Order: sequence, then C-alpha cells, then structure tokens
Amino acid sequence: MQDEYRTVARAGLHETEINRSRFLCALAPAATEREAQDFIAAVRKEHADATHNCWAYVIGADASVQKASDDGEPGGTAGVPMLQMLLRRDMRYVVAVVTRYFGGVKLGAGGLIRAYGGSVGEALDALGTRTRRRFRLATVTVDHQRAGKVQNDLRSTGREVRDVRYGEEVTIEIGLHDADVDAFRAWLADATSGAARLELGGEAYGDA
Repeated sequence: MQDEYRTVARAGLHETEINRSRFLCALAPAATEREAQDFIAAVRKEHADATHNCWAYVIGADASVQKASDDGEPGGTAGVPMLQMLLRRDMRYVVAVVTRYFGGVKLGAGGLIRAYGGSVGEALDALGTRTRRRFRLATVTVDHQRAGKVQNDLRSTGREVRDVRYGEEVTIEIGLHDADVDAFRAWLADATSGAARLELGGEAYGDA
C-alpha cells in the first residue's frame, strides 16, 4: 500500500474562458469507480447542451484504475491531458469533468491539450487538496477504572480516538502509524501499569 496520497478537498466547480470557449471543470472525490461514473453522468445531464463533456478519473491509492474520455474532441487532446494533470499532482480517488461550450474559435491540438489540462490544474488550485496517510487500526482494551484517563491521555497527545465501546471492559479504537507502534506500546504499558492490552488490526487511510 502507498504510505500516503492526495485527493481533492471537496467537490466544486471552476470556470475559465479561453478564446471565447467556456471551460467548466467539475471536481469531486470518488471512493469507487461507480461513484466516479455517477458523478460524470450527473454533470453530463446538467450540461447536456454543452459541446463536450470530457472526463478523467483515478481510483486507488496506487492509481490502479485510470480512465479518460475525449467525448468527441480530437483523440488525446482532452481526457488524456486531464488524466495526466491528476497524476502529475499525485491525485487519487478523484474524478474530473471538463465541460466545454464552444465559442467559435478553434484552438488546435496543442491549444486543446493546454486548455483541458490547465482547467483541471486551476480547479485543483481553487478547490484545494488534502493528504491522506496510511495507518494501522489498533484496539486498546482497558478496565473501566482506567478508561477515562487513557482516553484523556490519548487525546492530549494528539491521537484520534475513532471509537469507544463499553462492555465488561472498555475498548478504545485508535489509528497508529507503523513507525509509532513500539513507542505507543511502551507508553501504554507505562500509563496503565501494564493493565491495558493492545491489538493491531488492518490498515486504512486517514487525514494526515
């Protein structure tokens, strides 16, 4: 798994005009290929009267799914430069749709490549990006007497408490970076006089 990746901070729209043609770049985070395709369909429906609705998306922290479409523009002048811009910016789990309303002036192949790729780059700058970092899910099990202090200590040291479950004992779910596991295990043993148990689970991604 990748240690980290970047994605768009939020869904949004950025518009630019080039030689009287309007270029509207819609960006959105997409957790799955289906989400990306649904977003593309929604934009195409909203701008059904546009000259072109070109798109690109990258799914997977390792960019395992990469797809693009020129939607009637000359081959390789729209979808591919859009995809290349997403990859150049290390963007993952993201979908981009650039809607073009033709203004009467032809841009030529080079102009189209710059326009479509540039629209995505400008939209990323306008909407912002965020970094997501890989971490390991971990569960701390402790008695009720110590649970409150452990939770407070976790939060005071900047650790995110993801979930707390109460039963015969208290189970606290947190996220740990692999490099922190040994130090955290030692801290936990010291903080609870060895009374707490630490179990490591699977891996996930969270905001850096």
